[in-house]
Amino acid sequence: MELVDRALGIHEKALRVRNERMELLARNVANGDTPHFKARELDFKVVMSEVKYEQPINSTQTAHFDFADESVDTDGLRYRVPFNASVDGNTVEMTVEQAKYGKAAADYQATLSFLQNRITDVRKALRGE
Repeated sequence: MELVDRALGIHEKALRVRNERMELLARNVANGDTPHFKARELDFKVVMSEVKYEQPINSTQTAHFDFADESVDTDGLRYRVPFNASVDGNTVEMTVEQAKYGKAAADYQATLSFLQNRITDVRKALRGE
């Protein structure tokens, strides 16, 4: 299984995270008329920061800075602050959600394309091409 993980790199994990984000955004849109519903967001960078790379970067001097804050929450879920307040307490703004969903769909498609290219390369290597 480690061989497959190495071959696919971070793209497999990135695809899962992007899928989870799209589901979260769809849930926000679906609850656009629900009173007191709080829109949520998934921070891709925070979630992907926990991915372990093959060769970690080591500092060569004690004066170098650390790469990341150890106290960062790795779930990446945040409540979104709306631009305009609503009377019923709902923080979903349809135009914002639709724009974010469109961008998330494009990001998902790009990650899927990277993953497909990686799988094609692995197939060629196994065939000896």
